[in-house]
Amino acid sequence: MPVLATLLFIGTSGMVKAQQAAPSGYPKVTGYVGLLHPIVTFGSDKPHYNFDGGYTAGLPTGINLWKSQQIGFSMEFVPTIRSTGGTSKMSNFCFHPGVLFGLGKGWTVAARAAFETSGRYGFTPVLNKVVIKGKQASMFAAVPVPARFGNDQPATLTIGFQFGVAF
Repeated sequence: MPVLATLLFIGTSGMVKAQQAAPSGYPKVTGYVGLLHPIVTFGSDKPHYNFDGGYTAGLPTGINLWKSQQIGFSMEFVPTIRSTGGTSKMSNFCFHPGVLFGLGKGWTVAARAAFETSGRYGFTPVLNKVVIKGKQASMFAAVPVPARFGNDQPATLTIGFQFGVAF
């Protein structure tokens, strides 16, 4: 009887292993750095274009926690630098938590909340595409559309362009 039980155990253990799913690689942690260029901002008056009297750029850095290929959480930190009249300064800092939706084929949509040191707050939808996929890192391009409110200023909507490296 012990021999039969041992043979049964050995015979079935191989079948059980064969039915286990291959590891999916999730959850997965990724990071990125980039350069953000606001293109145009719409508010209560005429549109304001970057380079009208100065230049503004953001340096987004973030960590993504992917639960699966379709959904994840992201924390982004964006210091903004403004250069005008021969001088430059950090003009704002934004904490940007959000949810990521993987659409497949390198496309992602991010839905982010926004909390700025300028006293403004809002949300930022972002459409992102991996344009060059590498083994260790990938290049991406994105179109963020920040909507901002508060701090006794009119509501604004900006269209920007962002590119960077994800790893």
